[in-house]
Amino acid sequence: MTNKVFFTPGPSELYPTVLAHMQSAMENKIGSISHRSQQFKDIYAHAVAGLRRLLQLPDNYEVLFLSSANEIWERAIQNLVQEESFHLVNGSFSKRFYEISAELGKKTNKFEVPFGEGFRPEEVAIPDTAELVALIHNETSSGVSIPVADIAQYRQSAPKESLLFVDAVSSLPHPEFDYNQMDSVYFSVQKCFGLPAGLGVWLLNERCLAKAHALQKSGISLGSYHTIPVLVEKGRAHQTPETPNVLNLYLLGKVVDDMNKKGIATIRQETETKARLIYDFLEKSKNFEPAVQNTAFRSLTTIVANTRIPAAELNKLLAPYDMAIGSGYGSYKDTQIRIANFPAHTVSQVEALLYELESLGV
Repeated sequence: MTNKVFFTPGPSELYPTVLAHMQSAMENKIGSISHRSQQFKDIYAHAVAGLRRLLQLPDNYEVLFLSSANEIWERAIQNLVQEESFHLVNGSFSKRFYEISAELGKKTNKFEVPFGEGFRPEEVAIPDTAELVALIHNETSSGVSIPVADIAQYRQSAPKESLLFVDAVSSLPHPEFDYNQMDSVYFSVQKCFGLPAGLGVWLLNERCLAKAHALQKSGISLGSYHTIPVLVEKGRAHQTPETPNVLNLYLLGKVVDDMNKKGIATIRQETETKARLIYDFLEKSKNFEPAVQNTAFRSLTTIVANTRIPAAELNKLLAPYDMAIGSGYGSYKDTQIRIANFPAHTVSQVEALLYELESLGV
C-alpha cells in the first residue's frame, strides 16, 4: 500500500473516504448487481440527489452519466449542432473540443489567445450563426480560469438561440455558478471529486433537450445509444442506456454525501486557502513562478508554474517524501509543473508539499 499523495491534475489524489466506500462496495458486491435492478436505480437516484444539493443545481437541469468528459464533447456536437459551433481556445483541452467539432463535419469558429492567457468578454465576437458556444471555465493544461462573473457577459453577447456550454472538468464543485446563465456544464470524477477515472457527468437544461428533439425530428442523426433524448429518458427512470460504471457511480454518491456533510462553503474556503498558499510560495520562489501572469485568470484548482527543474526530476526528489506533482502539458512537459488543488488535498498536505519543495534546495 502506498502512502504517496498525488498532486497530479487527474487522475489525482483519491478522496479520503474512498477506500472505506470501496470496501463497502466489495462487501456488498456492488460490481455484480444488475443495472436494471431497483438497487441500481437507488444508487443512481442517490448520486443525482447528492449532486443537486452540492452544486445547488436548478430543477430544470438533467444529470446524466457517460464514460468521460471527452465523450461529452462528441455527444454535444452530435446532438446539438446542425451546422456551426464556436469555441474559446486557450489551451490543449479547449482546442481539442474545437477539433472534435470539425472532425464531426461541423463548421467551427474559435477565438483563440496564447497558451496561458485569459479572455476578455468585450473582445470576443460570437458569430450570429453559432449554435453552441463552448467556454472553458478551467483549462487544465494551462491553469487559466474564466472568472465566474464573466459567464453572464458571454450569455448576453451570444445569439439568443445558442446553447452555452461550460467546461468545469477540473474545477467543480468549487465555482459558484449561476446555472441560469448557461445551458450545460460537464466534468469528470477523477479530478475534484477524487475518484478513479471512468465516469463523466453531464448537466444540461431543457433547452438542450428541445434542440436535440428538433434536430432529430428534422431527420438529422444524433448518433446511436447515447443521444440526449435516450439519455434523459433513461436518466429520469434512474437508469442508463447501457451497462454503466456501477462501482464508480456508487462511489460518487458516497463521496458527494461526504462533501455535503462537510459543506460546500467549507470546501470552497479550503480551496481558496490552499491556492493562496501555493501562489504565495510560487511568487517568492527562486525556481518557480506562476505561469499565468494575470491574477484574475489564475485557476484555484489547477495551478501551473514555470519551473527551472523538470517535473520528472522534481518527482524523483519528492519520492522519498511520498509526494508527486504533475508535469506541464504537451510541449510544456519539461518547463512547467501542474499542482492539483482539489477537495481531496488537505491544507496540511499542501503545506508539507511546499515545505519539501523549499527545503530540497533545488
